[in-house]
Amino acid sequence: MPVPVLLVTGFLGAGKTTVVNHLLANADGRRIAAVVNDFGAINIDAQLIAGERDGVVSLANGCICCSLQGDLLRTLSTLLRRDPRPDYIVIETSGVADPADIVRNLMDPVILREAPLETVLCVMDAATPPAALEDALQRSQLRVADIVALSKLDLADEGAGVRMRGVIRAQRVPAVVVDARHGEIPSALLFPASDRAPVPREPGPKRPAEARFETLSWTADRPLSLPHLQQAINKLAPKLARAKGLFETIEQPGRQMVFQFAGGRATLAPADAPAAGVPRARIVFIAELGVLSKAELHELMDGCVASG
Repeated sequence: MPVPVLLVTGFLGAGKTTVVNHLLANADGRRIAAVVNDFGAINIDAQLIAGERDGVVSLANGCICCSLQGDLLRTLSTLLRRDPRPDYIVIETSGVADPADIVRNLMDPVILREAPLETVLCVMDAATPPAALEDALQRSQLRVADIVALSKLDLADEGAGVRMRGVIRAQRVPAVVVDARHGEIPSALLFPASDRAPVPREPGPKRPAEARFETLSWTADRPLSLPHLQQAINKLAPKLARAKGLFETIEQPGRQMVFQFAGGRATLAPADAPAAGVPRARIVFIAELGVLSKAELHELMDGCVASG
């Protein structure tokens, strides 16, 4: 039997991982195989983890999660050979990936027969400025979608969802638009009961690959001052597309925090105990090429480190 594929796309920080986490934690008896860019992004509750083997994390509810390393088609072939086979495969794209290219790969006749692309879901931050949809990458993410899920409604103002629906309609996107509070989307939309033959899609003309974003990492071996960190992030915010990290603060020694910056918003939340042998603070920043220099980043972030 073919294994349907759900492709989850969306820009940096839109909330894709939250959606995938919710799907895996609420599988309702489905064996779901999730293909993600980085295991560290998946935050399944500890009680669901059954173990890891051969690069695949097995979950106690029958689902699995694997990291996308190298060729997508090879990764899918590995999943399809597993016993028992998954009921569904969920692929979470990078926030800077053009999903049209991935759709094109999934139209390979062998993959289409064994793992047909059933649904394309685009996750979009409800507070995204309308002007951002003039960006070619974000338009591509929208236009291949069957479903657009509006995320982070709890963080946006009351009318954000209505405004975003109007903006999406103006783009003439034929997708169904749904609210996705806390990553929850009706499973009947994502996993429709169907025995129809796979339908080839037309992803549109191939665009030349564009190296548009770069990743800069920063680490420290001492706790951070929270007020100084807030000042640094305020200065960096106009230049950042995304940031994520783990650190301990002077104000709460011994307690690790997870830091997220997306859509112009920064959040802090408690994290698990730090692993042995890693820096006390480590943050990854994503910015457009040439917008943020390593020297500027280190100058601002080094000023956040506790002295002594």
